[in-house]
Parts: sequence; structure tokens; C-alpha cells
Amino acid sequence: MNKAELVASIAGKSGLTKKDAEKAIDALIDTVQESLRQGDKVSLVGFGTFEVRSRAPRKGRNPQTGQEIEIAAARVPVFKAGKSFKEAME
Repeated sequence: MNKAELVASIAGKSGLTKKDAEKAIDALIDTVQESLRQGDKVSLVGFGTFEVRSRAPRKGRNPQTGQEIEIAAARVPVFKAGKSFKEAME
């Protein structure tokens, strides 16, 4: 499912126009990104939790040459599915 399909589905289920549904999705994404940038967790009960984790620097290999390279430390966004969301997938 891409964004356009998601917008159409949300619009159909909520009675919103596609334009309003797209604004709501964009606002949700912007708010989650902003919160994570500030170091906050975003918990949506029944869905899951978004958070930022630090990844330590590590060594890797260039697959073309086999040469060892240094991969820099990074902060990465992580999503952990909530219990009811996991159960819905079974």
C-alpha cells in the first residue's frame, strides 16, 4: 500500500475528504518526526512505539572490493509493534 492508497482508505473509513485525510497523515508523520528529533518516544496504545536508538560505529565490508570500511555511529528511528497489533497479524 502506498500513500495514495492509504489516503483513499482512510478517507473512505472516516468520511473525510481525500484532501483532509492526506493533511491528517502528513500532520501525523511531521509530529512523529519532530518528537523523535527532540528525543521523545511516541507511543500509540494498541499500535506501537516509535523511538530513536543510537547505533555504535562498526566495521563493514565493501561488497564489490571486499575492503574493510568504517561505518559511522548513527541515530536511527525504530518502531516496536504493540501487543494487540502483533496479535492482529496472527
